[in-house]
Amino acid sequence: MTNPAEFDARLSAVESRMEQVAADAAAAVSDAAAARHLAAARDRDLADLTIKVDANRQAINALGVQTASRFDHLEQRMDVGFAEMRTGFAEMRAKFDQTSAGMAQIVELLTGRDDQ
Repeated sequence: MTNPAEFDARLSAVESRMEQVAADAAAAVSDAAAARHLAAARDRDLADLTIKVDANRQAINALGVQTASRFDHLEQRMDVGFAEMRTGFAEMRAKFDQTSAGMAQIVELLTGRDDQ
């Protein structure tokens, strides 16, 4: 068996080491709790970010659909407008031709009168 003085020294060393281990364990428990808290906060942040990204994606898609619809509507109106313009120009051209023919007839009458 060992010397009692040596035993007391070894027991004292074990007790101080146990206090250090207990302090380290308490710190580890505290660190683990903090890590769990941070991980939960990160998960909430990621969930919130995912919701916001999805909402933004839906808004952008809705704007794209709305813009495409507006362009389609505008294109249809332009097609109708151009068709009406072509018809209007054709009518104006016909009236200008009639006016030109009438003026030519007046010139002929005046020229014929001057010749007599």
